[in-house]
Amino acid sequence: MKSICIKTNNTHMINYIEDSINNIDLDDIFFSCNEFKLYKNIIIHYKGKNINLFYKKISSILSSLVIDLLEHNIVKKIIKYNYFYFDNLETIKISNIYEENFNNYSIDSNKFSLLYNNFYDYISCHKTILIDGFTTFRIKNYLEYLNNLVNDSVNTFIVEREYSEFISLLQMYISTQESNCNIVHLIYSENNSILLDENKKIIDIDKTLFNAKYLSDITFSSHDYALNTLLSLLPKKIFIHLIDTTLDEFINTLQLIFEDRITFCTDCNICKLYTLNNGINNFSN
Repeated sequence: MKSICIKTNNTHMINYIEDSINNIDLDDIFFSCNEFKLYKNIIIHYKGKNINLFYKKISSILSSLVIDLLEHNIVKKIIKYNYFYFDNLETIKISNIYEENFNNYSIDSNKFSLLYNNFYDYISCHKTILIDGFTTFRIKNYLEYLNNLVNDSVNTFIVEREYSEFISLLQMYISTQESNCNIVHLIYSENNSILLDENKKIIDIDKTLFNAKYLSDITFSSHDYALNTLLSLLPKKIFIHLIDTTLDEFINTLQLIFEDRITFCTDCNICKLYTLNNGINNFSN
């Protein structure tokens, strides 16, 4: 018979472990919970012969426990310690980005694997494990991995903040300038774009506008020049003809910048002309 004693005073952990053991797919396993002077002890007995499987099951339970019950607070401490210069609202946003992108360990198995290996190596050699002490001193690789994920979350936050500031700057610019034309048609596909005036004539895109002072470092590859030209013309109305019906980052950005000046089209004569001629490239080359 193999036995393991798990020590903790955290009621949520105790309930989590007991529920997990009750649902474990393993015969000949029994447990009890006893309260002693310093800790409550969950004592698990296994009378079966597959000792390795027993260690694996317990390691899986404890790994999931750390991710489900402790990781949120660990991440908050990492943000508070390493990124103390952000205010409360900013740290909340960073934490939310982390939760949205990295909290699902069914997608990111690295966190689980790092914890699992630590727990398995320990409980296969020791009969007692103190959860609080173990998660403080024996999961270094997991904590380093979380640090990297938090760093990625901070980078995402900074990019999103700069993007928001970029949009706000251009919205302000547009609201304070007069339009230079009534209508511009944007013929758009994923790889290319063409601008037409209200008479359906191609507008020459001046690439020297690329360094215009009202643009930031945020770029959209082949569509940068089209954006710069639109910001120079400031049309009262922009008809966007989606040749491949793709609402990508660039189009979403145009919507944010020009707001109610944007109208979408996918089935007018202009759309049909460019679609029937196999897209934009045949016209722009």
